[in-house]
Amino acid sequence: MTGTADTEAALSYTSYLALDELLEAQRPRSDEHDELLFIVIHQVYELWFKQILHEAEFLQESLAAGRTAHSIRTLRRILTVLKVVVAQIDVLETMTPSQFTSFRARLDASSGFQSAQFRELEAMLGRRDERVFAHYPEGGGQRERIAAAMGRDSVFDSFLKYLSARGYDVSCDRDVTRPVEPSSELQAVLLKVYQDDGGPSVVAECLVDLDEGMQEWRYRHVKMVERTIGDKTGTGGSSGATYLRTTLFQPMFPDLWAVRSQL
Repeated sequence: MTGTADTEAALSYTSYLALDELLEAQRPRSDEHDELLFIVIHQVYELWFKQILHEAEFLQESLAAGRTAHSIRTLRRILTVLKVVVAQIDVLETMTPSQFTSFRARLDASSGFQSAQFRELEAMLGRRDERVFAHYPEGGGQRERIAAAMGRDSVFDSFLKYLSARGYDVSCDRDVTRPVEPSSELQAVLLKVYQDDGGPSVVAECLVDLDEGMQEWRYRHVKMVERTIGDKTGTGGSSGATYLRTTLFQPMFPDLWAVRSQL
């Protein structure tokens, strides 16, 4: 019978991190030098999206429990990860358009639009757009996870419940399957939150940072696509940069931006 000590002794850096599987997960479809970079960066994106989803779930639990310090620390961690995600675009942009074109045809129908984790993250942050389901077959696990995120409280809904528990007069009975719409009544409450200048105002500012971080990611992403393929159709038949431009400057938490003109 293997004891605990034997099990711990058998565990190594390689086995704990599953490095054999991880380092074999890059399977280029061409002999082009730059395809490995393209694969590695996008796999790392997916790992970071997984971590952000993990942190966002904990953030909602912390907000629901009224844990101000935990909420702030978790938001700051998400923001730091987002900065790393955005910075990776600098690495991707070391690849010239001709270098990308050399293996682009091998991508077939694959496209970044198919990143189910990013779509789930968008839903957690409040996006409600059923058009995203076009990339995911009915009955599939990816589609179900995105649909589930669209059907439950978003991060902003959790924030509103947090404010209500802290004594602010906030309505928490909205239809969470609908996108957040700006509300003058809510903005009046948020103005009071900022005037009180306590823990809830710090949480609010961290949410603004998160919104700004997501918008920075979208901007850097669209500029990277423009400099790499211009206005060509994206892989998988997507509209590429044309579509990505439509996502710019659309805040996830509009009330937190609108209230700033009153501060």
